[in-house]
Amino acid sequence: MTPAKLLKSSLYSSEQHDPADIGPRLQGGRCRCGYVFFPMQTYGCERCGSHGDALTPCELSTHGTLLAEATVHLHADKTRPAPFTIVKIALDDGPVVRTLLAEDSAAVAPGQRMVGKLVPLQQGESSEIVLDIRFCAAS
Repeated sequence: MTPAKLLKSSLYSSEQHDPADIGPRLQGGRCRCGYVFFPMQTYGCERCGSHGDALTPCELSTHGTLLAEATVHLHADKTRPAPFTIVKIALDDGPVVRTLLAEDSAAVAPGQRMVGKLVPLQQGESSEIVLDIRFCAAS
């Protein structure tokens, strides 16, 4: 069996360092002032302006609270299957992210607890398994 490949391995990993933490980890960053951001970047801290060595990579949990959701029924890219739902989530570790809701998710509402999971994507005729992150309601 072919091992699965992550679609965007620079943004998240499938490694789990803590057995209690279920799900992928986001590749974010932290400034020495305490500000946490996603994705990792080196342009400078949005809070204090520090850059370079002041910004260090850190892993972020995919657990958070749903702030908003919107369903896209018609996308400008005609090759993109619609409908799909975009969600805005305040991660427990600080940053707010916009991402996709897992297709198998039930209806969600603001304030609901959410968690990221890796799901297989349709990759045409290729036998390679490609995983991407999607969010769903926490159980």
